[in-house]
Amino acid sequence: MSKHYLAQPLGMALMLMMLNQAYPALAHAASMPVSSPPELQPYAQPDLTTLIQWAIDHDPGQQQFHYQADAISEMGIASSQLMDPKLKLGVGGLPVDSFAFDEDPMTNISVGLMQEFGRGDTLTLQQKQSEQQASGVRQQADIRKLDITKAVTNAWIELAYLNQTRTLMVQNQSLFRELLSYLETNYGLGTNQAQDIIQAELQISRIDEQLQANQQLQQRWRAQLSEWLGSQSASLVVTSYPQWQTLTQYLTTQPANHVSTLASHPAVQVRDALIKTSETGVDIAREAYQPQFGVEVMYAYRQADRMDGSPAPDLVSAYLTMDLPLFTEKRQDKKLAAAQHQVGAARTQRDLLIQQMQAQAAATDADRSHIQQRLARYQRTLLKQAREKTRAVERGYQNNTSQLDEYIRAASDELALELEQARLEADLNQANNNLAYLLNQY
Repeated sequence: MSKHYLAQPLGMALMLMMLNQAYPALAHAASMPVSSPPELQPYAQPDLTTLIQWAIDHDPGQQQFHYQADAISEMGIASSQLMDPKLKLGVGGLPVDSFAFDEDPMTNISVGLMQEFGRGDTLTLQQKQSEQQASGVRQQADIRKLDITKAVTNAWIELAYLNQTRTLMVQNQSLFRELLSYLETNYGLGTNQAQDIIQAELQISRIDEQLQANQQLQQRWRAQLSEWLGSQSASLVVTSYPQWQTLTQYLTTQPANHVSTLASHPAVQVRDALIKTSETGVDIAREAYQPQFGVEVMYAYRQADRMDGSPAPDLVSAYLTMDLPLFTEKRQDKKLAAAQHQVGAARTQRDLLIQQMQAQAAATDADRSHIQQRLARYQRTLLKQAREKTRAVERGYQNNTSQLDEYIRAASDELALELEQARLEADLNQANNNLAYLLNQY
């Protein structure tokens, strides 16, 4: 490049100074709330809380769990009722030689009712068990709410990150377009080389590719959000990260051991309901040792006369039935043992879940701590050093000791660091999202 380039009234030295002044603003933008270019700002954009509540209110999965819970409750009521009485009709003592109803006094037409009763308190316990099962299903609806909250928040964070990086890239590309304009002007005057123009054009094309990939990811996240938000996700523009007030307050006041908090998580409460259901199953198994009773009442109508010619009276019969669970070794004992094993399995499942969630919370908390430290390093050291390098290359170019492509590389490296910092900010918010889900602290 011709050294006379620096002497042009609006030459490269001024352009480099403009670039140098602009890059600190880019670095500062990475630490500020995410903002969109003016043309992307929508009218009356809903906030995250409103979107999550809308998604929950219009979620078919919620209705599914409530329908299932209601179905189990209704079946519990049905299974807790006495068995329907049985009607018994028949003929007794009918002579086979004549089949006459009035020939033999023993001949009768009988009608009766039979009723069986539950074994001990089995029916009551069955209804109780059904209500416990229904409660567990309703707790699954609460898990579904948390799942929706986490999913929508996750997409919100990614859209905020993509919007922030798009802003940084658009600003960077605008600077290179201005640079290209000056280069083309000076090239026409014969004061610089064509390779400088090609280098600037290449950088602009690279940013175009990055912007296209950014747009692709944003459309993908909006498409995923349509599962919960419907068509309104297509025009959603996210301009800030969540605030995390509830989570921050919890983390500053609660100990690092989250076992007591995890015990109230809907996923754990589902396991609690399963334990209660299994314990009721043990009570039902114990009732199998009780005898089961039944009552039968019969009325017999007779048409024949007695031997003395008087009408034979009708007959009434009543019976009490009772089964005798005497041989329990292969039936009742095994059922009781199986029910007790189910309780043990349910309790172990709950303990294992809390243990896993505690480990996940500890790992996520560690990630948060390291990400915060890395962000501090970017803000304190890396971006500062990158800006200093850019200025040093600028001075070198002004002193004819460095080339334009060196400045472009330095500026690109600075932008890359700003994008890395933006990714770390998004990762920090994702860690907060995972921790808020585990601790139910949205």
